[in-house]
Amino acid sequence: MTRPVDLLIIGAGPAGMAAALAAAPSGISIVVLDDNPLPGGQIWRDGPNAQLPTVATEMRAQLQRYSNIHLHSGTKVVAIAGPKRLLLEDAERGWVLGYEKLILCTGARELLLPFPGWTLPGVTGAGGLQALIKSGVPVSGERIVIAGSGPLLLASAATAKKNGAEVVRIAEQAGRRAVSGFALGLWRWPNKAFQAVTLASGAYRLSAHVIEALGSDRLEAVRMQTGSRVEEIACDRLACGFSLVPNTELGSALGCEVRDRAIVVDEWQTTGLTDHYAAGECTGFGGSELALVEGKIAGLVAVGRQEEARAHWPERQRWQRFADRLNQAFTLDPALKTLATADTLVCRCEDVPYAELADHASWNSAKLNTRCGMGACQGRICATAAHTLFGWEPPRLRPPFSPARIATLACLDEPAA
Repeated sequence: MTRPVDLLIIGAGPAGMAAALAAAPSGISIVVLDDNPLPGGQIWRDGPNAQLPTVATEMRAQLQRYSNIHLHSGTKVVAIAGPKRLLLEDAERGWVLGYEKLILCTGARELLLPFPGWTLPGVTGAGGLQALIKSGVPVSGERIVIAGSGPLLLASAATAKKNGAEVVRIAEQAGRRAVSGFALGLWRWPNKAFQAVTLASGAYRLSAHVIEALGSDRLEAVRMQTGSRVEEIACDRLACGFSLVPNTELGSALGCEVRDRAIVVDEWQTTGLTDHYAAGECTGFGGSELALVEGKIAGLVAVGRQEEARAHWPERQRWQRFADRLNQAFTLDPALKTLATADTLVCRCEDVPYAELADHASWNSAKLNTRCGMGACQGRICATAAHTLFGWEPPRLRPPFSPARIATLACLDEPAA
């Protein structure tokens, strides 16, 4: 059996890269896994139309300088193969990898809530729109409406405008009092205040949300609620994102405690499992700055450099205060739970409408009776929406965690490599 890697990091976003770079000077063997083609995560996603910040390109370059850091891009975790052993798969092979210590940096995904017409071609998530544009999808000349909650709306709008789109409306569901209070406190974080100024748009509206996406074969218009007024806006694309949800499924499968949709960690970024740490947005949504410092702390602690890690606590506390204010200001309006009508699809993979779910008391009951969550996404979209709509506890991920080749599953009988 090949010797297990000293430190395995799952996720190569800001937290994962920071953790690897913090641990690398110790000389231990480090493996970083990510399902994207290049490191950077969703926030620093690459592509033909992507413009990466300097910090992202510098961190990528630093990763390449360390011979003890081995990056496996386009790689996913398929199953747990035993204590401190994971079954992995990339485009070419499957294999079992053993590890001594593990840092989860699995990031977050968009919260998508169902509303009439949300399955029409032309409707995506707000972050999904950004990803499409960065990957080369042309939007020049298109009329785009962006709706939901949080700063991601402004970032998506900026990406769309840079690539020639006309952003006709940015609809923020939070009210004026909450957003104004948040904005007035940004002087404590000057770079965030600068970002807010540069991303400001005349198309921005508060106390506004989507009621319905309109169209026959594809999106043609959006019906919006803005304050007490209802209006229809013609558009070619609609991007909706109702904040982010931490990716906790792998952590939960390993046995980490999950509370309030986030992996629970202590001041050392340690989970309840010995030799298992977590950092970044899988421990709670807070932005790239918080993810970077949490990743750095986790990497240092994993190699026994606790005193150096402690020195970063004040910085983490500073960005945690920002995250707390952000999450409080953009708390979702309960009215968003009532957007779906009886025939609105909640599970898009299996075509399960709201009416078929509403009478069930739990996710398991709904899944057993309706096939909800049994499609390609394995409930990652609909189960998360159901948690918001009905208060159901999300399901625990079961192997295989994603579609895998039979040859990969056969590796469970082989020794770790």
